[in-house]
Amino acid sequence: LQAPEGESQPMTEVDLFISTQRIKVLNADTQETMMDHPLRTISYIADIGNIVVLMARRRMPRSNSQDSVEASHPSQDGKRQYKMICHVFESEDAQLIAQSIGQAFSVAYQEFLRANGINPEDLSQKEYSDLLNTQDMYNDDLIHFSKSENCKDVYIEKQKGEILGVVIVESGWGSILPTVIIANMMHGGPAEKSGKLNIGDQIMSINGTSLVGLPLSTCQSIIKGLKNQARVKLNIVRCPPVTTVLIRRPDLRYQLGFSVQNGIICSLMRGGIAERGGVRVGHRIIEINGQSVVATPHEKIVHILSNAVGEIHMKTMPAAMYRLLTAQEQPVYI
Repeated sequence: LQAPEGESQPMTEVDLFISTQRIKVLNADTQETMMDHPLRTISYIADIGNIVVLMARRRMPRSNSQDSVEASHPSQDGKRQYKMICHVFESEDAQLIAQSIGQAFSVAYQEFLRANGINPEDLSQKEYSDLLNTQDMYNDDLIHFSKSENCKDVYIEKQKGEILGVVIVESGWGSILPTVIIANMMHGGPAEKSGKLNIGDQIMSINGTSLVGLPLSTCQSIIKGLKNQARVKLNIVRCPPVTTVLIRRPDLRYQLGFSVQNGIICSLMRGGIAERGGVRVGHRIIEINGQSVVATPHEKIVHILSNAVGEIHMKTMPAAMYRLLTAQEQPVYI
């Protein structure tokens, strides 16, 4: 990310504070506040590798003449100008930071419900969607995850000193329970030989250690640390390797709420129709409305999506898994 020509590229070490009320950034040395945004003004979060992108909506200051107009014509209030402020952070924990902000939204929403006398646990799906004034969550992960037949403990026997023989990838930011997915298994390795695991399975915990919300590198280290064990217990959720997405877009005025680069979803707007439909950051789009887009140029994919209305059906899978399956990358088993 480059500063405009002739301007320097400012880089400052910062401390980031996330709460259900606001997001604050302090200068790591002076502890001076560099940024302070109410949580509700954050409209866009994405983690791309080691980069976290954060966009906040800020009201433009009004001149005195505008004040008098607005005082006499309250209807003008809706025309207040906003500007978008974009912040870019670099961190090894980029994914964790993005997930933490996502969790803050979730907790803040539950607090909002409680403040209005509604117990979040008592809400039916219909009341929930009526209150949100939006569509039902499509392909609801939580319903899938809560069914006992989809969630199981699996025991893998192996020799001490032998690797488990799996490749894991991220489930993609936007999934309800962010964790890792089995993307590949080594031929003849303990994981494959057990016959108990499938590509697409999400690993919730290993030997009692939860992997939910942890960065990929941490999950890989935990699995590598099991090399000298003869028996490994995995708690998994059976998931197909391909995620089915359904976006309901009544007409072109509704922003889809995600962006694509070379067929890969690289950002997602919170609360947009795409998030409701199951779109995930870091996933490769395989199919749109029954048509394969695997060999389709970027411009054509953007054209198809920007002109699509009604029900938009897509199939996606983690980009890292797609690269392994199409032999663009060689698997590194752990």
